[in-house]
Amino acid sequence: MSGSPPPPGGFVRRIGLFQATAINMSQMCGIGPFVTIPLMVAAFGGPQAVVGFVAGAVLALADGLVWAELGAAMPGSGGSYVYLRQAFRYRTGRLMPFLFVWTAMLFIPLIMSTGVVGFVLYLGYLAPGLGSTAGDLAGLGVIALVVLLLWRGIEHIARITAVMWTVMIASVVLVIAAAASHFHPDLAFTYPAHAFDLTGGHFWPGFAAGLTIGIYDYLGYNTTAYLGAEIKDPGRTLPRSILLSILGIMAIYLLLQIGTLGVVDWHRMTDPHDIASTSVAAAVLERTWGRGAADVVTVLILVTAFASVFAGLLGGSRVPYDAARDRVFFRPYARLHPRHRFPTLGLATMGVLTAGGFLIGRHTDLATLIQLLTTVMVIVQALAQIVALTVLRGRRPELPRPYRMWLYPLPSVVAFAGWCVIYGYADRNSPGRHPVEWSLAWLALGCAAFLVWARLEKVWPFGDRETGEEDPADAGRDPDPRPVPDPTSP
Repeated sequence: MSGSPPPPGGFVRRIGLFQATAINMSQMCGIGPFVTIPLMVAAFGGPQAVVGFVAGAVLALADGLVWAELGAAMPGSGGSYVYLRQAFRYRTGRLMPFLFVWTAMLFIPLIMSTGVVGFVLYLGYLAPGLGSTAGDLAGLGVIALVVLLLWRGIEHIARITAVMWTVMIASVVLVIAAAASHFHPDLAFTYPAHAFDLTGGHFWPGFAAGLTIGIYDYLGYNTTAYLGAEIKDPGRTLPRSILLSILGIMAIYLLLQIGTLGVVDWHRMTDPHDIASTSVAAAVLERTWGRGAADVVTVLILVTAFASVFAGLLGGSRVPYDAARDRVFFRPYARLHPRHRFPTLGLATMGVLTAGGFLIGRHTDLATLIQLLTTVMVIVQALAQIVALTVLRGRRPELPRPYRMWLYPLPSVVAFAGWCVIYGYADRNSPGRHPVEWSLAWLALGCAAFLVWARLEKVWPFGDRETGEEDPADAGRDPDPRPVPDPTSP
């Protein structure tokens, strides 16, 4: 599982615990809390919005334990693709891993696009006259720069990520420190009437909306699972990086949320014409340490947003690569760059889709984009992966498990229930947008694409179902390093 020589032509295990945790935390924090605090306040209707971040942390911890066990047992490149293939190939062949890759090719770029939307919002604080077209061009330029930087070897990426992680921590710590220096408890802990009325008609829809925003802010704790083939000692490093990143970000978010509410009146965050509704961190710094400090921290937040997009595309681009290499997705995605050893087509495709998601978010709203991406990922990734853990415990008891979920199956039950709440309230919290219907339509389109692909590849349901135990991802072994033939060559 670790210490073996790198396979020729494949990935190299160079990412240690610090870098793995930094990658996760860079992706988790990013621009998220700096743009979603006002959304959370609007969902709950007051400073009780902190409940949403706590609920999101509970769901992230429960789901993170699912990722920790599966990632430690099968640390191949691709994350959920590997786990779903192992769990469901006996009954549905390659359908579930294909559908995961199909949905991941949409929801991962959508997550990245929210970071770019946030980047442009904070850029607007530094450049108040930034128009719609200029903002669009700035966001597209950020995406192009991220893809250009990722067009390098993993040894450079690890160093770049560590530097950007340091900048992220600095920006968050400065905002927290500024809030603490001018903190007013009456602003943070004075709640409107009936704020916690569980029998009223507002609390539970607000809770579901807050849970959606909360888990969005924590998304990224699984980034290193997509890089399993590049992690040193993955049986120990993967679980630790997941849990450490969740606990670290949970502490940061609570301090950031409570501190912000103790400086800026929450009513300002619900006013679309107030700077606190779009650049709340800048509003905190401006009120406490002045405009100069607000400008400096805004620049750091822009770097933080850039780092989150960087880390997300780094991990996400590996998903279609591993699937194509194992003949579960379109074969051209199995190519690595001949020199720097990264998946070229996967990175390029996700870069283009991130640009498309960014433009959608810019011309609708950020809350809608968050709701769309969470509903897309719920069925095939979140819920199916929880089921996969239980299936593999029963069907593959001999599979090496360096880490086993604590208090099993309680975390699985909590995670399953949380994701169901998010999905069940999605349409109600996005009136007129129909995120549930769009997610089901995308899933149906994926099933149709699978049938076409399965017919061409002559696999189930047009061929034999896979029932053997041999699989490149078993027990953490690296995938087959042999090159995949170019399907376009004679």
